[in-house]
Amino acid sequence: MNREIAVVAFAQSDHRRTSDESSEVEMLMPVLHEVLERTGLKTADIGFTCSGSSDYLAGRAFSFTLALDGVGAWPPISESHVEMDGAWALYEAWVKLRTGDTDTSLVYSYGKSSPGSVRDVLTRQLDPYYMAPLWPDSVALAALQAQALIDAGRTDEPALAAVGARSRADAETNPHAQLRGSVPQGDYLVRPLRTGDCPPIGDGAAAVILAAGERARDLCERPAWIRGIDHRVEAHAIGVRDLTDSPSTRLAAERAGAFERPVDTAELHAPFSSQEVVLREALRLGDSVRVNPSGGALAANPVMAAGLIRIGEAAARIHRGESDRALAHATSGPCLQQNLVAVLEGDPR
Repeated sequence: MNREIAVVAFAQSDHRRTSDESSEVEMLMPVLHEVLERTGLKTADIGFTCSGSSDYLAGRAFSFTLALDGVGAWPPISESHVEMDGAWALYEAWVKLRTGDTDTSLVYSYGKSSPGSVRDVLTRQLDPYYMAPLWPDSVALAALQAQALIDAGRTDEPALAAVGARSRADAETNPHAQLRGSVPQGDYLVRPLRTGDCPPIGDGAAAVILAAGERARDLCERPAWIRGIDHRVEAHAIGVRDLTDSPSTRLAAERAGAFERPVDTAELHAPFSSQEVVLREALRLGDSVRVNPSGGALAANPVMAAGLIRIGEAAARIHRGESDRALAHATSGPCLQQNLVAVLEGDPR
């Protein structure tokens, strides 16, 4: 159980407003081919495969089985799936590798939000007896959180606008981002959130390869070692939570070892500008930490893949030598309900 596990490769699609011309499999296959090519591995070399997606987005049950056509399920493979963001699929694969059952794992996730109203689809995550019948959509709930922060004096609308502007400016160097550069703050969607405070709706996919021990060093010049990873959940009922804080993120970070030494980079899954305010405080991130150099979820937010992309982007910076110790965060559910934190490090240079 003390095996060292690392992210050795990461690939993602170009994130677009719509991919009507492509199925999930057609969107996913180039990403899978690219991530395997980065390591020189073939499908038969992968010991365990785990995916993350949502049947609600696809509108049909067991939709993830169709995506296996992109992986190649013959000869038979060891495979699993989570109805969550791919970051949680990575957690399952990490546990599998820690047991010693295999040395390599492929993790992928994808989401197509363009076919329907993702704001309405996400209401199905809510409590089915009291909240879901009211149909409060994801933007309305995020606006409640943003207003709570403003009322508490923790931020204001110009500060939120600055978060969105910085994120999309940073995305200028990210060729996969959906929104890049100067993006108008726009009109209010739900006060106090404007369009610039909210994530774009789009389609995309991502994949990473994990490897253990010396196998990781064989596959990658500078592996991104997962020094700690943990995930926690808030109460399901939004009314019993303090929306200006995220205790589950703080606890996950503590258990992952994020507070043991400073990090130089943080990739935060903050789909709304106000959520970055909450996460920065919960994770104790100072001004010296580079936050979302990829542009983050405000530049591209493929549902079910955006969290895995945060881990992949953090790992890729370590691979390139641009970071030595990075934090990656993923979230799921309304108002930062479920949170995963991973700490990644490169070998000393």
